[in-house]
Amino acid sequence: MTVLEDRIEMADADANTKRLDEWFERLERMPVPEGFRVEIVGGNVHMTPQRDTHWGIIRRIARALEDRFGMDVKVFSDVRIDFPGHENGFCPDIALLKDSAKKDDTGHWRYQDIEFVAEVISEGTAHNDYGPKKLAYAEAEVPLYVIADPYQGRCYVYTDPKDGDYENRTPVDFGTDIDLTGTVVDLVLKTDGFPRD
Repeated sequence: MTVLEDRIEMADADANTKRLDEWFERLERMPVPEGFRVEIVGGNVHMTPQRDTHWGIIRRIARALEDRFGMDVKVFSDVRIDFPGHENGFCPDIALLKDSAKKDDTGHWRYQDIEFVAEVISEGTAHNDYGPKKLAYAEAEVPLYVIADPYQGRCYVYTDPKDGDYENRTPVDFGTDIDLTGTVVDLVLKTDGFPRD
């Protein structure tokens, strides 16, 4: 890239963050029902209710990461992180950040520090997790992305981001351990307790 292209890209990113900040500030003032998660995907606002099935899977994944890395691990659920693309203010179900991760000057976590993302499918927003969010995670070069789909009773493991998509996709049925040794999380994720819808 040239210096000019770098400056244009940085200016676009700053404008994108400011627009997202405005959106989220407005959303925080709205009467969003308790138990709903709000995120912005491609400039569109999505609100989804937190279901017990959804939370049960998130909790098991977060617990596996805490068991592996300790209670001080930087793992978040439903925390806003801006990703590449037009107005992508995602709130991943699970985001694992590098130990060295620090918030930027605007108080946001940086997508460049994310090592692992997991999303649990909600019926109304499944197309986001399988489509634009997957592509944004790949564009951000998140090395490991796992989708847990309680409707199919299956997980999908995406690795090796390249040219805006993932090179490898591995399906794993609920009840089968997901071998993530050799990845950034270096663990075996048990799915036998994952609830289904």
